[in-house]
Amino acid sequence: MTTSPLTTKTLGTLGSTPAIGLGLMGMSALYGPADRDESIATIHAALDGGVTLLDTGDFYGMGHNELLLAEALKGQDRDAVDISVKFGALRGPDGAWHGFDARPAAVKTWLAYSLVRLDTDHVDIYRPARLDPDVSIEETIGAIAELVEAGYVRNIGLSEVGAETIRRAHAVHPISDLQIEYSLISRGIEGDILDTCRELGIGITAYGVLSRGLIGGHYDPSKTSVTDFRAHSPRFQGDNLDRNLELVEALRKVAADTGITVAQAAIAWVASRGDDIVPVVGARTRERLTETLGAANVTLTTDQLAAIEAAMPADQVAGSRYAEAQMAMLDSER
Repeated sequence: MTTSPLTTKTLGTLGSTPAIGLGLMGMSALYGPADRDESIATIHAALDGGVTLLDTGDFYGMGHNELLLAEALKGQDRDAVDISVKFGALRGPDGAWHGFDARPAAVKTWLAYSLVRLDTDHVDIYRPARLDPDVSIEETIGAIAELVEAGYVRNIGLSEVGAETIRRAHAVHPISDLQIEYSLISRGIEGDILDTCRELGIGITAYGVLSRGLIGGHYDPSKTSVTDFRAHSPRFQGDNLDRNLELVEALRKVAADTGITVAQAAIAWVASRGDDIVPVVGARTRERLTETLGAANVTLTTDQLAAIEAAMPADQVAGSRYAEAQMAMLDSER
């Protein structure tokens, strides 16, 4: 293993960006209680560490995440960061999911609220969280393109869509990046989706790099509350969890031999997949952020990459990445 200064990668129309992004969802929702002061301190530490891509969603904590980010960015140079926002998820006050709305009028309404919560006059990347089955992607992207023309949005992204949808969207307006789950044990992007993005010059922002903490080397089932997303996720259930944690222990041995942590091995593996792939890691504390930023300086040899893949083969993971109903919402899985 060799180390080098923090590198940059290219995300389509966004251009050059540091090789690690910070995902903020866990600071507001889905993974149990988060500490506000620690969350803000973590965002500040990320900025100090050279991270500029900050990923949020208008439905993360029902606006809480955007408000948190706005608070963290007070006094910061707005033009020094790139804010990526996902929109369109419909949720009830009880947290229930009710589908997606990406109609042109809704697109513009979602953004209007986001701009106020974020206390900014523009979003750097704006993307539908999922494909709305009742609205053509051309209509949705066309509406965002009008927002680009008006100066409210700088770049258009996509999330969890397949190759055909990517082509149709890109034909309406150039796409900066596809945000999609990509990890050692979630490799569905490889093949048509990744090939299409590269053909069109579209970057990849990879979320779920640690599979929601499952392959990060720190997961403790005893600390998972019933409100935690993972309490209901197939990969975290019963025999599936036992099998998957066996893979983590195999990876731990390889990582130790390489002189890095389990999480760093998993992050560095994704980062190694191309100069157009940026891992977006959901570090919720400064401790986890430090570990994450350490991965950005890791360059793995061919032999080390092979050892990591052998320790955690994608076809050995137990359980799907979402429950059946949520998997059905993924255009990327069709």
